[in-house]
Amino acid sequence: MTDNLVDIISSLTLIMTEETDRLKMHDRARDLVELTSAKVRLTGLLETEIARLNREQPGWSKAMEEDQRARLTAVVSALGTASTENAAVIERHLELSNELMKVIAKEARRQFKKRADTYSDVGTLSPIDLSPPISVNSQF
Repeated sequence: MTDNLVDIISSLTLIMTEETDRLKMHDRARDLVELTSAKVRLTGLLETEIARLNREQPGWSKAMEEDQRARLTAVVSALGTASTENAAVIERHLELSNELMKVIAKEARRQFKKRADTYSDVGTLSPIDLSPPISVNSQF
């Protein structure tokens, strides 16, 4: 009854673990696109399989045999661990990217050195920084 569900969860766990390991090794983002696509596809399959079981066999989770329940519990626990680690690594990569973009923007402003003054509503001059345009080339 739950063999397909266990297979999907196990596959998703493997994909997340591989993605996490590759992110820790600082693999290039374009090399991770396939893993991300597989992760999204497997997540959709997991949702579909759970919906199918709920529709076709209401109460399936209560009707499982003890060995099926133990196996499903083990793979769900492994998925939880893998997804927690994956989320932490992805969050850190996003933080690093944001920090790097801030440093690049700050250096560009320093080198560009364009400032202007603007009048405020009470008649005082306030300096404003005119930031140079920054773009990211995602073509390697």
